[in-house]
Amino acid sequence: MREDLAAAKLRDPAARGALEIALLYPGLHAVWWHRVWHALWVRRLRFLARAGSQLTRWFTGIEIHPGATIGRRFFIDHGMGVVIGETAEVGDDVMLYHGVTLGGRTTDGGKRHPTLEDGVAVGSGAKILGPIRIGARSVVGANAVVTRDAPADSILVGVPAKPRARRAGEDTRAILTAPEYVI
Repeated sequence: MREDLAAAKLRDPAARGALEIALLYPGLHAVWWHRVWHALWVRRLRFLARAGSQLTRWFTGIEIHPGATIGRRFFIDHGMGVVIGETAEVGDDVMLYHGVTLGGRTTDGGKRHPTLEDGVAVGSGAKILGPIRIGARSVVGANAVVTRDAPADSILVGVPAKPRARRAGEDTRAILTAPEYVI
């Protein structure tokens, strides 16, 4: 929990202190409860895990399927409307803004949702769909629709999103707020 609080403080310039973050950040509440529901899910207490995840969704506006695998220091900023599907995998130090979907494109069984490697940042309203992989330290621009794999250190913008390599010294926060990376 301390790592999560520190990650929120690092990534949100509006964060004032650990108590405020712990009590008032629904993205953290959703992640903390997800860990409980995921533990039940892997122990095959599936109904209880799904019921708990729906209760968390009702309270936070953030839907994380209990089957999803979430890494350390995951931060959801202004999380209303975030949806993370059952077979999604999220690495360490990943950040999502509101309205992000990590969704599927098929009803077939097996891996249906994306994998975000370590250090990925995803802008507001972005949709990452299907069993694709977004490479480490990549940035997905606001409202981008990503349906294909992207290598590490990519910047993905547009509909459909097309990756480009990150330039030396480009800061993730600056990329996510630059007008040319929003549609």
